[in-house]
Amino acid sequence: MFNRIHSSAIVAALAGAFLAPRAFAADAASPPAQVSGQWIQLFNGRDLTGWTPKISGHAAGENYANTFRVRDGKLCVSYDDYEGPFNDRFGHLFYDKPFSKYVLRLEYRLVGDQYPGGPDWGYANSGIMLHGQTPESMGRDQFFPVSIEFQLLAGRRGATGNACSPGTHIVVDGKRFPSHCTDVAKQVIPIGEWATAEVEVHGDKLIRHKINGQTVLEYTGPQLDEKDADAKRLADAGASKLLTSGTISLQSESHPVEFRNVELKRTVEL
Repeated sequence: MFNRIHSSAIVAALAGAFLAPRAFAADAASPPAQVSGQWIQLFNGRDLTGWTPKISGHAAGENYANTFRVRDGKLCVSYDDYEGPFNDRFGHLFYDKPFSKYVLRLEYRLVGDQYPGGPDWGYANSGIMLHGQTPESMGRDQFFPVSIEFQLLAGRRGATGNACSPGTHIVVDGKRFPSHCTDVAKQVIPIGEWATAEVEVHGDKLIRHKINGQTVLEYTGPQLDEKDADAKRLADAGASKLLTSGTISLQSESHPVEFRNVELKRTVEL
């Protein structure tokens, strides 16, 4: 996601009927086997079982041009089968179960060249979306899910591990953060080099970002920005302003990226 406030151009109808309880799905839907303290693999290394793509301009579940694919045991974002300019075909791959209190850990690397026509801010840029809405509740032409983003950058794009807030706000040092993205991260990861991203999520009480084991950022109070058109639509349908749980998704923003060892551990209340 870009490090400036963006204006939503998303007014399309929902891809399918919108059910308020599924806008930000409840943690209770998680399978009983996912108990506190047990690491589970969200990505099996073979296929996209358990994941649902949503790409702008396409319905939820349609993996346009095989954007998300598995190659050599890695979950890859690839544009090999795209034609023409990028045309804002931003995508997200959603894990099918929501979570509230957990630690998520994965390895990522941005690789190769940005797809032609991608935005300048999309260079060497990806992210992990937290406490998100479901893919089914997104508008067909919606760019990003209403969520909190753990930003993943590399190379000249700058330091990695900041937070961005599509349709949301966060609280940093006791105050609602005024900008779309924080700018506190210090680690710069070269393009092509693997890095470990880890996030601790404790409902709406605390979210902590780590890169290669070092804490980058902490914040609290993730909440809907009711001035944002997509967030307002969710709020009007009954979604709570404070985000205590929701989906996890991986971004496609025009630069190829690879993920591996995507694992999650449920945690207890702080």
